[in-house]
Formats: sequence, structure tokens, C-alpha cells
Amino acid sequence: MTKPGKGILAMDESNATCGTRLEGVGVENTEENRRRYRELLISTKGMGEYVGGAILFEETLYQSCKDGTSFVDALRKEGMYPGIKVDKGLRPLANSNGESWCQGLDGLAERAAEYYKQGARFCKWRSVVSIPAGPSKIAVTDCAYGLARYAAICQNAGLVPIVEPEILLDGDHDIDRNFEVASMVWAETFKYLADNNVKFDRMLLKPSMVAPGADCTKKSNAKEVAAYTLKMLNSRVPPETAGIMFLSGGLSELDSTMYLNAMNQQPNPWHVSFSYARALQNSVIKTWAGDDSRTAEAQEILLRRARENSEAQRGVFDVTKSQTEGSSMYEKGYVY
Repeated sequence: MTKPGKGILAMDESNATCGTRLEGVGVENTEENRRRYRELLISTKGMGEYVGGAILFEETLYQSCKDGTSFVDALRKEGMYPGIKVDKGLRPLANSNGESWCQGLDGLAERAAEYYKQGARFCKWRSVVSIPAGPSKIAVTDCAYGLARYAAICQNAGLVPIVEPEILLDGDHDIDRNFEVASMVWAETFKYLADNNVKFDRMLLKPSMVAPGADCTKKSNAKEVAAYTLKMLNSRVPPETAGIMFLSGGLSELDSTMYLNAMNQQPNPWHVSFSYARALQNSVIKTWAGDDSRTAEAQEILLRRARENSEAQRGVFDVTKSQTEGSSMYEKGYVY
């Protein structure tokens, strides 16, 4: 997953979120329809050239293709590692400013062992920090501590943990405020990771890019986002960290690729890459829309998006040759 040009396909949306995506294109939210759509993603020929792993939801880890091939084996056939989302979602954080905490530590060691037996080799835990909500000290500390405990537990189970404290795009803050909050969150996160003896060279980060809030009137270009993001990472993230796999976080398909490309045109000590969900899938699901006669067309789009982001990982993406849309995919209060 950290070889040149490689990134991660995030397809670990919960059943409810995946269902919302399906219903948005006129497809009923049933287990079979979720399976059909996820098979489309997993069975895309050639994905392994650009994608080293796919993060699955628990339901997906145990599903199979129409021909009976397990999704785990289908991924391996394409040269991709299966991963698994292990957190149990966000809940309201008591005595905070309307903030959230992430649950799922109870029973995690046992679940992680079962996921490993099923074929998973890496995992993900997503917590969030909201800038308009403060963020409060208690929310930042809970986010960092939860991520560190998760990472320690999953490393002990043989899984490579992806640590994801997402700074939400919600708000009208400027890029400097995002930088300030991101720096604070990552300082706290790495403190607790170190306290819990997490091995940095056996974990991946999934940070947000440092960018203005969705409602900020002053927009940033790719060069500025790259400069701020790399400055934050260089001040907070140990160079031995195995990889930086960015989330797209509601950025447009095109912006997420352009920002990644700009970061890889500057010196940095890491494998700076992608772990995108909507930024890879948005046009794919709209094209398919439940019609299996359009599967090949949808897979062609997915392969192109993977290739473009692979190029961005190597810093050679040419926007003038891209057919990708630049419309925003921002959703306020995104749950996942």
C-alpha cells in the first residue's frame, strides 16, 4: 500500500451511509444491492496497479461475488490487501459543545482477531474534531486517546492500524484556523500513540488536508493547501510513520487529486497518498445507478480516478488531460 503510485480505496461506509448513496441514485437500500455495488468496486480489473488495499465495512468483509468468490479473495486476486473499519461510529460527547466521541473499544481485541482470521490485514478507526464546536479540550483528548488505544489493540492482533482524526470541513474558518486546530489535534494524538507504545513504522495516518472551512469566503488553491498541510505534518508527524493516506473529506473529486499532486511536488519524508471514498466513487455510483448493463462504464471511471490519484501520488498528474468533475461533495455533519 505504500509502494510508489499506490493508495487505498475506502469503501467502508456503514450500511446506512451506503444506503443513502444508493437511494440518492434511485436504488433501494438492501443487502443484495449493497453487495452488487461493492462487487462492482472490488472486481474492477487493473485496480491493483494503482490501489494497494480496500477498507471494507464488516458486512462487506464476509460477502462474496455473484460467482461465489469471497470479496477477500477477489481483492487478493487483484493484488489488493483487505482492510476493515473497526470503530462503531460517533455518539454525542457529554458535557461538550455539541461534539462527538467514537465508540468501539469494548470487545475490539476479540473482533480484531476474528477479522484477521477472515483475511483482513489492516484496519481503520475514524474520529472527528469540529472547529465550529470549539473544539473543546475534552473532545480533542478523547479523540486522541481513543485512536491510540485502538491502534495499540489492533497492532497486537496483527493488523496495521490507520489512525484517522478528521478535522471536519464544517464552518467558515480560514486555512490558518484549520492549521492551528490540526496541529493541536496531531500533537495530542501522537502523545497518546507514544504513551501506548504504538509502533509508528507499522501504522498509517489518514489526516484531513489543511484547507479553509466549507463556508469560508476566502478559498485556497492547491499550492497553498499543499504548503499548509506539509508544514503541519512536518511539525507533528515522525518521519518513520509508514504512510500518510489522506481522506478527501468532502472536497471535490478534482480538488482532492490536485491537492495531493501539489503535495508530492514538494519534498517530504513520507509516502503521501490517498485513502478516498467519495473522491473515487462519486461519479461511479451515479453512472451505475443500479443498472448492471452500465457496470463496465462505471468501472472504467473508477479505474481512471484510481489512475489519476496514482499519478498525483507521484506528483505527475496533468489536470489538462483530466475528465474529472470539480463540483463540491461537501455534506454538513457527514456521518460515514
